[in-house]
Amino acid sequence: MSVRIDLNSDLGESFGAWHMGDDAAMLNIVTSANVACGFHAGDPAGILDTLREAASKGVAVGAHVGYPDLVGFGRRNMAPSSRELIADVVYQIGALKGLAAAAGTRVSYVKPHGALYNTIAFDQRQATDVITAIRAIDADLILVGLAGSRVLELAREQGLRTVAEAFADRAYQADGQLVSRRTPGAVIHDPTEVAERMLQLVERGSVPSIDGSNVRLEANSICVHGDSPGAVEIARAVRNTLESAGVEIQPFSSAVSSSASAALTATVSTAAASAVAGDGS
Repeated sequence: MSVRIDLNSDLGESFGAWHMGDDAAMLNIVTSANVACGFHAGDPAGILDTLREAASKGVAVGAHVGYPDLVGFGRRNMAPSSRELIADVVYQIGALKGLAAAAGTRVSYVKPHGALYNTIAFDQRQATDVITAIRAIDADLILVGLAGSRVLELAREQGLRTVAEAFADRAYQADGQLVSRRTPGAVIHDPTEVAERMLQLVERGSVPSIDGSNVRLEANSICVHGDSPGAVEIARAVRNTLESAGVEIQPFSSAVSSSASAALTATVSTAAASAVAGDGS
């Protein structure tokens, strides 16, 4: 049986005159697009452009929901009430669903962004709020989250399908946590190094940690941040390297079924659930 993996990237994050990343180029490489919903980044016209491009390339679309934090790019911790957070997530998914329909595509999953992503990895109340919101608007949506995190367990308990991911361009600590973005070396920019790390992930189920040891890690999706310097070159290097090794690149949303969701959800053998809060994924 061939090895399969999904490549995803955070897109649709430009805002007005402020250009973020190269969505058109990334959509020639990745198989899933986490599209901003206007809360941490993105404006309606730019989001619609990205969705149309994704539709034309056959790239799966997910709602990249976050805190209402345009100034901080969604990477600042917030403590909304359950009433607020549930409504915010429903609002964002609903907005993206409408734009996606206009673009001739559909939203198939949800991937929280930045501080929200990291917070729900260990904060059960906010995790439950996000799950509640997803189930309220569309229980068929897949939740993407940090491998080994409590939110994925909670989501499965509530009947949602889940997928865990690895970060191609982020460094890991020896205990499986993401290295804080405030730490030198937290974001890896060399395309060859990133590609080799992801090949090791797929072939051996591990990635080098920042101290040189290997961290056991399994994932069904690999994220390359669209806003990182050299993001397109990094994504292209990862895809080319994996395909040269015989790995099949395909959207996870085409493979996940209700009966197989538990098997497809990756786990980390270490305490990745305690990833650094507020740093942003």
